[in-house]
Amino acid sequence: QVQLVESGGGLVQAGGSLRLSCVASGRTFSAFKMGWFRQAPGKEREFVSAISWSGGNTYYADSVKGRFTISRDNAKNTVYLQMNSLKPEDTALYYCAADSDYRGSYYWSGSYDSWGQGTQVTVSS
Repeated sequence: QVQLVESGGGLVQAGGSLRLSCVASGRTFSAFKMGWFRQAPGKEREFVSAISWSGGNTYYADSVKGRFTISRDNAKNTVYLQMNSLKPEDTALYYCAADSDYRGSYYWSGSYDSWGQGTQVTVSS
């Protein structure tokens, strides 16, 4: 497993932007595929975005495609989620996750074996 710490959440108006960061420690970061998930009050945790170990492949939920961009810097053990054109429905607790098994699904939360504590994103209308 790897330890993950998210940051960058906050309160923003609709149409605004935020950049989430997730710093990993404990194992070789570049060996992991990374994902972002979110959970709104009263709802299940849902997939947002994921990135392969090299950064060469990225994946997005339809609801964020074209607005969010995932990236990683393996030299800094960090994965980012740039969120633009934010909407009130993006309000949620955002979690960073890591998966050491390249064969696991990028989209399914059960594939990931390490999770951060989450960072709150609140978008006001």
